[in-house]
Amino acid sequence: MVKYVFVTGGVVSGLGKGITASSLGRLLKARGYHVTMQKFDPYINVDPGTMNPIQHGEVFVTDDGTETDLDLGHYERFINESLDKNSNVTTGKIYQAVLNKERHGDYGGGTVQVIPHITNEIKERFHKEEPSDEVTISIIEIGGTVGDIESQPFLEAIRQFQVDIGRSNSVIIHVTLIPYLKASGELKTKPTQMSVKTLQSMGLWPDVIVCRSDYPIEEGMREKIALFCNVRKENVLQNLDARSLYEVPLMLEEEHLAQRVCECLGLTCPEPDLKAWKKLTEDFENPRHTVIIAIVGKYVALHDAYLSVVEALKHGGIANLTEVTIRWVDAEDVTVENAGRILEGVNGIIVPGGFGSRGTEGKIAAAHYARINKIPYLGICLGMQLAIVEFARYACSLSDAASSELEPNTKNPVIHILPEKEHLDNIGGTLRLGSYPCVLTEGTKAFDLYGTKEITERHRHRYEVNNDYRQILTDNGMILSGMSPDARIVEMIELKDHPYFVATQAHPEFKSRPDQPHPLFSGLIKAALAQKGSDDNERSSM
Repeated sequence: MVKYVFVTGGVVSGLGKGITASSLGRLLKARGYHVTMQKFDPYINVDPGTMNPIQHGEVFVTDDGTETDLDLGHYERFINESLDKNSNVTTGKIYQAVLNKERHGDYGGGTVQVIPHITNEIKERFHKEEPSDEVTISIIEIGGTVGDIESQPFLEAIRQFQVDIGRSNSVIIHVTLIPYLKASGELKTKPTQMSVKTLQSMGLWPDVIVCRSDYPIEEGMREKIALFCNVRKENVLQNLDARSLYEVPLMLEEEHLAQRVCECLGLTCPEPDLKAWKKLTEDFENPRHTVIIAIVGKYVALHDAYLSVVEALKHGGIANLTEVTIRWVDAEDVTVENAGRILEGVNGIIVPGGFGSRGTEGKIAAAHYARINKIPYLGICLGMQLAIVEFARYACSLSDAASSELEPNTKNPVIHILPEKEHLDNIGGTLRLGSYPCVLTEGTKAFDLYGTKEITERHRHRYEVNNDYRQILTDNGMILSGMSPDARIVEMIELKDHPYFVATQAHPEFKSRPDQPHPLFSGLIKAALAQKGSDDNERSSM
């Protein structure tokens, strides 16, 4: 049996619907319920794979290779479940499916319309399971803001769906803003009233209203919102700013969010087991150490472009009781000559993934600085490829070494395109995507960190290490510490005689969880702490 929770947003975007939905998922899982999550995005792109990270933030990749919205990263981190291609649906996917059916003749020559064809396609994408006695709670976030023209078909589909399944089998949570007017010193409920009125005009009545606010919402204000929005006063909840994302489930537990949802769905609401979650938030908020990690990237103008990397660093910090301060470094500003000044004082360096030539020389310079100065380094995807370019240039005397993605005519393409991707023209959906196995070499840092020989990691790339250069790289001190099972693709590398210079072709950040930090990130923070201690000892002896 599936029960549904629909999460909508009102007044403005960016209120944290995804975090509210994720927090509810964590609270319901802590009560023993099976939870699944979906995000329905109103943009017309088929998926975010070709969207500019500066506009949209990172592209999160699932195990099955689906390129999705970054909110799915929050979902996975909070409910600790691996999601799939059904978990992110866009307007583009819906219209593409409907048009394909129309071309195929599935509609029997009838006129294809938004209602019923588009709305039926949307309803078909809502999570379904084989009938069983076990309750699954499907939490579905609707992107955008109520009133946007783009999201109207999704809201209409929900209206129809509630009739189909029975009103008692679904809940609508409306996340809204209670703005504070500084001039009058007041919180104002009118925007929320109007947002709910817009929702009601579409035939949808919210069961729970979650109010984002800078200040606590008093009892009288809750009563006012309840009266004008036609909900019970107990179902008007506040969601104030938190010190960390991982504190939000605990704050919403104090507001009885899960209890209200269970009541609306006719479900029992046992006491939650949140001991482990409380422990990780306490560790996060009470660190014993601090380190500075530089993220050298090309999309640093929008930190959400590296959201999973940032969260994975936090998880590594929690594991080491360490506060991680991030120094954001625009790769275009870095050169071999000024890297020492720009990166001075950092205890570790990450060069994350990316596409295109802009900023790549700066990333190479950052890898060079980390290698020469024994600064802990973690290269991710492109960060591994450029670390290999750096090593080939400076340690193997191949001064013109490059990636054929960036310099197609280079004489030493130490990185080249995957053979099976060579003749593909479209850039969307043509990457090596999703989870792939990797075999680690015993005795390497990678093997010690993972504690096992066979692992899987998620990928998103077209280019790989050119096998013609393996010998010269290893002869000069590079260790190929992880390989595909057929030994055809280099998956991980590290360096001899370096405290922590590890790089992977994969995106390990996508599998990190706050209560299960990824070993490459916890290893980086541990190495950064050792590096900092070494620096401190050096300074104290001067």
